[in-house]
Amino acid sequence: MSKQAREPDTPFFVGWSTQSAGPSLRFISIVAAAILFGAATLGFAIGAAAPDPGNGDYRFPEVTLTGVIEARPMPILRLPAEGERKTPHAIMLSTEGTNGAEDAIAGLDGKRVEVYGLLIKRGDIDMLEIADGGIKAIDAAPVPLAAPVPLGRWRITGEICDGKCYTGAMRPGNGIAHKACAGICFVGGVPAVFVSTGAVEGSSFMLMVDKKSGRFVDAFRGLAALRIAIEGELERIDDLLVFRADPATAKVL
Repeated sequence: MSKQAREPDTPFFVGWSTQSAGPSLRFISIVAAAILFGAATLGFAIGAAAPDPGNGDYRFPEVTLTGVIEARPMPILRLPAEGERKTPHAIMLSTEGTNGAEDAIAGLDGKRVEVYGLLIKRGDIDMLEIADGGIKAIDAAPVPLAAPVPLGRWRITGEICDGKCYTGAMRPGNGIAHKACAGICFVGGVPAVFVSTGAVEGSSFMLMVDKKSGRFVDAFRGLAALRIAIEGELERIDDLLVFRADPATAKVL
């Protein structure tokens, strides 16, 4: 009687068994490990790509800086290239609370000053909150300043934020959750920044003003915290981009 050839062992389903076949168990383990690794990698990539949210509190360094005040289009402090600072640097200015710096710098346009306050910083954007009585002129004579460098007309997609909270004074400093606070800051005269969805001339933010008046206008206030596309003229003051936008061209996306 001839012996019947034995078929090689192959996995098959056994309904009453609680164990999986070896090859199936290995496949499931590999897929599960791949999903966990992929999720962890994706989470890390999203976190690394997100902008620095800032400290979200007022534990900022107290500093004393010496530079030249420029009142238009919005109050900024222009610092010369000296020491570790290899190139000129422009810092937006505000005062305590939700207030701008126009009153604090009155009569100081174009003059060299010494300013004491809190340096609020988020990535490569910063703002100096001038302390009460923290600014004084150290040179009465006007100081010549380099003219803005025109960079042409642009159509940029992004979001209007208030410069103080976005820089790191509050978390979140952008988005719908921050819309009401941004409106209060704008009323108080805090500079607005336009945060673009992609880098523009090497930066993703720019000081935002109206093309005609050179100030922040009511037409912009209603567009804050929304994703918009808007056109305007771009210029550079030292290392600070200034976007002179035309509100008539704004389109909510």
